Amino acid sequence: MTLFSIAKKNVARNFSQYFLYIASMVFSIVIYCTFVTLKYSDTIEREIESSQKIGSLMSGAAFVLIFFVAIFIFYCNAFFMKKRKKEVALYALLGVRKRQIGFMLFFENLLLGAVSLLAGIIIGFLASKGLLSILIRLMGYDVAAPFAFSWQAVMNTVIIFMIIFLVTSLQGYRVIYQFKLIDLFHASAKGEAVTKPNPVIAAIGVFLVGLGYFLALQDMTSKIWQVLGFLVTPMVILFATIIGTYLLFHSFTGTMLKWLKKSEKWLWRDLRVLTISQLLHRVKAHATTLTLIAILSATTITAGGAVFGLYYNISSTVKQMDPNTYMFVEQDEATTKKINRIVGDADYNRVVETIEQNFTYNDEKMAYTLLSESEYNRLANVQQRDEIHVKGHQFYALDAAYDERFSPSYTNMTLQTKQEDFKVIDYKPYNVLNSALAYSTMVVSDDVYDTFAAKKSAKLQHFRVVIDPDATKADAKKVATILPEDAQLSSQPADMQANFESMGVLLFIGSFLGLVFLAATGSIIYFKMLTEAEEDKVKYVMLHKMGVSMKAMRRSIAGQNVVIFFVPLLIGILHSAVALKAFSSLLSMNLIIPVCMWMLAYTMIYALFYVLTVWSYTKMIKQTIQTEGV
Repeated sequence: MTLFSIAKKNVARNFSQYFLYIASMVFSIVIYCTFVTLKYSDTIEREIESSQKIGSLMSGAAFVLIFFVAIFIFYCNAFFMKKRKKEVALYALLGVRKRQIGFMLFFENLLLGAVSLLAGIIIGFLASKGLLSILIRLMGYDVAAPFAFSWQAVMNTVIIFMIIFLVTSLQGYRVIYQFKLIDLFHASAKGEAVTKPNPVIAAIGVFLVGLGYFLALQDMTSKIWQVLGFLVTPMVILFATIIGTYLLFHSFTGTMLKWLKKSEKWLWRDLRVLTISQLLHRVKAHATTLTLIAILSATTITAGGAVFGLYYNISSTVKQMDPNTYMFVEQDEATTKKINRIVGDADYNRVVETIEQNFTYNDEKMAYTLLSESEYNRLANVQQRDEIHVKGHQFYALDAAYDERFSPSYTNMTLQTKQEDFKVIDYKPYNVLNSALAYSTMVVSDDVYDTFAAKKSAKLQHFRVVIDPDATKADAKKVATILPEDAQLSSQPADMQANFESMGVLLFIGSFLGLVFLAATGSIIYFKMLTEAEEDKVKYVMLHKMGVSMKAMRRSIAGQNVVIFFVPLLIGILHSAVALKAFSSLLSMNLIIPVCMWMLAYTMIYALFYVLTVWSYTKMIKQTIQTEGV
């Protein structure tokens, strides 16, 4: 029997244990292959204007994915090698040479990689149409997606992942030369270094996390940000949060569990004493891993929630900045007729006159667009905005990008010209003109407007404003084609499409990278818990012989896994909630609904790994009891 045939039998025999590892690798390969395929997709290059930008983003995402997947595969391979060391020791004890054992492990790892790679490429090709359809829909296009296949993408995927699998295979080959025979037999009993929980360190961890939250929730205009600086403050927040999270798992969680052990009335029910004792060991032993999972979860949820929040608000954001379907400098009569044939029976289609006027405020020159009261009210009625009535030298400010932290304090603001002073009585956080052409606007009485317009120095501007709720992207392209560059076209459909394209690609990349990260972190905890289940078999067999029911043991297993799975998740969600609160405040945007949707989706998928782990753990203990516990 050859070493390769032995390797095949070992893989087949242990396939159930390798399944989640293989599934995670296959999923990673599918996503990588998809990203690379989309980079070379003829459909995207032909139909989508920003195809080159998409290709660059996909390349960047693929690089991040390779880096993370490589770490994940090395990490999992180390777990499997730890589990196989006793088996390797038995081979050595039976007289099999180290070189032969090394080649067998090499072939096993390479075989697992080859199977995963083949399955990933096949599934990637079959799923390409669906994934491409998702991307196209997210970008706001209505294009039929074909099956995407690219030999360049396949070769790229094969080369990259074969290198990763080759390195991990060599890692397995080297294991038998790094340990003595006695070390291999006792490898499964060696865990991570465990330190005692320290209340002082726990308090420092809570303080650091609280400090990070406090700084993150401070406004960027606050004194703290100004003193520390805009580059230093984010670094302090990251440092405090990451170190604080590690200390939480290192000592705070352990301290809380030790306090629970002191409550004897609560502790001596069911198997709580066993559950708490094992959790006390595992949380301390896996402090680094749990910290990484919490930080990675926080990063994934924050990035995904932020992008999804921006994508969710695209329509309202664009309409806020571009309340009119089209706005452009009025052209000659022939061009106007062509435009009118496209827009048809628009709700509003007329020339709006404005004045670009300079004022002085606190010895600083400021330029505003002046709009007459009557013209504003005509537009406001169509846009369903409040009417405005001003008298004499009163102004009313319109600012679609208003932010009280950075925008002027319009109320009671006095604007001066060489001859007169004008008082701003109030403001609206919107505009009735497209912001790209009108900037901040002042609504003035018709008489005052006529006075400014009559001046020789007046910079009159004539814009055609069209409001057409039924306008399509095809109509917007036709309008853009007809108008010359000097028309300064501001198009709501075009801006909407551009935003959907850019944010749709980011949402697509972020979602699938997030799923890969989620699958990897869930798999890591799964492997850790099953490795410890192997070590705990003897304990559960003893409990069975003492008369403890399987139902009680299952509750203990579920309780331990709840803490190991969901404590880092909850901390990650809390970190991301604070980060997203700061992000929403910075952009003055309500992200509650999209962020909650994103967090719920992430938690539900994460819960599936928890259910799978509890089921596998319980099954392993049950089988052991049936064979050894009689």
